[in-house]
Amino acid sequence: MADGEHVPNPMRFKSVLQSAIPKGRDGKHKQIITQLLSDIDQLAEGSALKVPLSELPDTKENIRSALSRAALQRNLGISTSSNDEFLYIWKTPKQD
Repeated sequence: MADGEHVPNPMRFKSVLQSAIPKGRDGKHKQIITQLLSDIDQLAEGSALKVPLSELPDTKENIRSALSRAALQRNLGISTSSNDEFLYIWKTPKQD
């Protein structure tokens, strides 16, 4: 080795092939989000889903966040509203 050459530190973490990396995210809300997206796809224009908060597996804020991420991945525009008992979800025109 010549003077001034940098010797790399040994790798601390293992390496894997990129082809072996899972591409999808199966988060803890996958089941409810999949169901909500399916129901949203079937909504008639001008209608909204009325989801009882008591049937959600997590807080409405966490479900809204997960739903928003999933809708964005599908290029689906949605809006939500809620009160003390229900979460309302409907389709909106997608903003580009």
